[in-house]
Amino acid sequence: MSGVKEKFFCEDLPTRFIPGMGDILVSGASGYIGGRLVPELAARGYRVRALVRADPSSFQSRWPQVRVVCADALDMVGLREKLKGIHTAYYLIHSMLLGEKRFEKADILAAENFRAAAMEQGVSRIIYLGGLGDIGSPLSPHLRSRMQVADTLQQGGVPVTVLRAAIIIGSGSASFEIVKNLVKNLPVLPIPRWAKTQCQPISIRDVIKYLVGVLELDETLGKSYDIGGEEILTYEEMLRVLADILGKRRIFIPFLFSSRKLYAYMASLFTPVPMQITMCLMGGCRNEVVCQNHEIVRVIPFERLSYKEALVRAISQEEQDRIHTRWSDAYPPAHELALKLSELRVSPRYTSSYRLSTTKERSALFDSICRIGGKQGWFNSNWLWRLRGLLDKILTGVGTARGRRSHRELRINDVIDFWRVEDLKVNEMLLLRAEMKLPGKAWLRFDIEPGTAGNFLSVSGYFLTSSLAGKLYWYLFLPFHRFIFYDLITQIERRS
Repeated sequence: MSGVKEKFFCEDLPTRFIPGMGDILVSGASGYIGGRLVPELAARGYRVRALVRADPSSFQSRWPQVRVVCADALDMVGLREKLKGIHTAYYLIHSMLLGEKRFEKADILAAENFRAAAMEQGVSRIIYLGGLGDIGSPLSPHLRSRMQVADTLQQGGVPVTVLRAAIIIGSGSASFEIVKNLVKNLPVLPIPRWAKTQCQPISIRDVIKYLVGVLELDETLGKSYDIGGEEILTYEEMLRVLADILGKRRIFIPFLFSSRKLYAYMASLFTPVPMQITMCLMGGCRNEVVCQNHEIVRVIPFERLSYKEALVRAISQEEQDRIHTRWSDAYPPAHELALKLSELRVSPRYTSSYRLSTTKERSALFDSICRIGGKQGWFNSNWLWRLRGLLDKILTGVGTARGRRSHRELRINDVIDFWRVEDLKVNEMLLLRAEMKLPGKAWLRFDIEPGTAGNFLSVSGYFLTSSLAGKLYWYLFLPFHRFIFYDLITQIERRS
């Protein structure tokens, strides 16, 4: 479905477009930063190749002026081919969604592959966005991994420009949604000791400007820079500033337990961001993340946004339903939740389907289907969906609080509460993949088919399991399917 017109950040950038540079590759283009960088570079006039790990067709329609290619950095053969003919490559890949126990090894292997492929294909430079952190102190696994990736990329023969950032504030960023939802949902905010640590947050607008700016300056070749916003704040001060903006009177009390895991779990219950990501981000909160190197301010001078200005912009974008990318945009292929219905070797044994006949137009039915979830809920029996989401959150799943990127449109890889859009055909079909905690894999599919006197609207549930727990789960909830699913398509038809 078509989206709103994108606003570009780099129109007032002091650097200038370099004609004839050659193709520029943005790896991690399906992610939060990459998804914003790709259209900026294209609008500036560069030939862009967007590297994604999902089906490129959905991104090609989103960026018609860009060549979209598919490869996984963990697959050296595929990666080598996609880097052929590239002048500059942005490295924006991370594996946080794999969880703390797995992401460090995956990050290093991906960086080693990327470095080797870039050297083989004669890439002129690599630009990498990493994390701030005092290397003189013990770093969290997340920050340590970001530093190790930079070191790994720099060990090759391709010059690497490294930008190091702390918390990134923008509509759809994980950090912003954690801070915002803690302030909105908790009248009393527990403050652990590490919330007194200093941080230098930066606006997503300024991050994109720096990423484009270093590309257009030869003097940045092979150098490293710290990038940050105008202010240095503690995490507690960041919460207080947002509370003032939202007009929320909040009580801040010392939190007796400093356990990062406990606080991350508690935070995940009240925010859309699941515990795996919250753990990674909060792990760095014990480290001071403040710019030590201020050279970038001289090299690329522009007026940076304050933390308060970045928050106001992010809130405004949300209110206008103009979130172009979100932290939840995609899982890496290695993630257990990335298995697609079309990729199954055998069809799911457990299925249930419900259908009704209607005289409503297909376009009206499809628009109604695409409004499910998020703030509008599931049209009826919302308490059941919320109860299932609460249970999922308690079990460290994603829950229903993730909501939606946009209230008006859907595109492949968008999330809808604890579902993800796996496939979408306008006025025909919507396929959702379950990402809640389950003893198996599940999908929900909506179809609109022509009939003799109108159209048929149907919903089908698919469940894949081989365990006893999965079978018991299916048969336990099967009696509720008619009530929930048939009622759902009835409400969709009425609202069309």
